[in-house]
Amino acid sequence: MAAEREIEDDELLEVADNPEQARQLHKALRTIADNPSVGKPLQEMAKDVLSGRVGMREVVQSDRYLGIIGDRLGQMREAAENMSPKQREQSEARAEKLIEERERESEGREKRK
Repeated sequence: MAAEREIEDDELLEVADNPEQARQLHKALRTIADNPSVGKPLQEMAKDVLSGRVGMREVVQSDRYLGIIGDRLGQMREAAENMSPKQREQSEARAEKLIEERERESEGREKRK
C-alpha cells in the first residue's frame, strides 16, 4: 500500500497568517496525529487535515471538530488543575525548554536566509 500524501505547509496558509505560522501548525498537526494520548477523535482530525481529506478552514468552522478540540482542552485544563506543585514545576520547566528550543530553531532558520 502506497504512503498517503501529506499536505505542504503552504496549504495551511488559508488559516495561517504567514509561512512560519503555517510551518508551526503543520508540525503541531503531525505531533497530534502521532500522539495516541490526545485521544482517537483528535488524532483522526489531525490525520484528516494532514492527508488533505479535510481543510483546516473546515476544522475551525465545524461544530464537530471544535467540539473535539474543546473536549480535549477541558481535559487538559482539568489535568493542570489537579497537578501537584512538583508536577507543575516540572511541567513549567519542560515548557520553558521547548520555548528555548523553538527560539533556537527560529534563529537558525533566520541565519540561513
